[in-house]
Amino acid sequence: MYGRYGTPRMTAMLGHEGWRVNHKRVERIWRREGLKVPRRQPKRGRLWLNDGSCIRLRPEHKDHVWAYDFVSARTHDGLPLRILVIVDEYTRECLSIDVERRLSSDDVLERLAWLMATRGVPKHIRSDNGAEFTAGVVREWLGKVGVKTLYIEPGSPWENGYVESFNGKLRDELLNGEMFYSVKEAKVLIESWRRHYNTRRPHSALGYRPPAPETIAPPPNPPTPAPIGAAAGPTSASLRSDLPRSASAL
Repeated sequence: MYGRYGTPRMTAMLGHEGWRVNHKRVERIWRREGLKVPRRQPKRGRLWLNDGSCIRLRPEHKDHVWAYDFVSARTHDGLPLRILVIVDEYTRECLSIDVERRLSSDDVLERLAWLMATRGVPKHIRSDNGAEFTAGVVREWLGKVGVKTLYIEPGSPWENGYVESFNGKLRDELLNGEMFYSVKEAKVLIESWRRHYNTRRPHSALGYRPPAPETIAPPPNPPTPAPIGAAAGPTSASLRSDLPRSASAL
């Protein structure tokens, strides 16, 4: 899981774990152990119009723009896996990952309905022109709940850059290094990685903070003990007075 991390992300993770170490020391250890920083992805240009404006709508707040896409993988026997990824472009949080042999437009609707019922309805949702996303039933349902669709130009995956970036991390850090022996195993491992990505993995665009860090509420304040003698129980004398006369004679 950490094999593709560079020194900035590892320094941030050490800091989150309580280690007081600066980036120069991490870099020295990195070089001494012969580790290599992963190659940077080439920069992609945006699609600009003649008037100088950019087609892509930039997210401005949480649940402003969601994006979804499919990722492909295989189990050890060569059979395909279909992976549906949904992310919040503003927070970079991965809202869900569904793994099955096949996923249809009905499966896309089921996941969207669950997310919107539990999290809220976004203003826009961005996708490519795949059949599952452009199906009439999906567009009609999104229109009824008030979500505007943003379809990228065919052959221009960089227009859906947030989810494409996430897909690259998913493949680079997990899919390329794991062998899945069943659909169930793939679901468990991918969901575990998703939780790690959301709650612990430092994200460079967020100042090396995770997209949705876990917070632990402190325990409620214990009741203040009463001063000694303020709520004292019955004394030995009162206990003896309550005994039967025959017992007190003993």
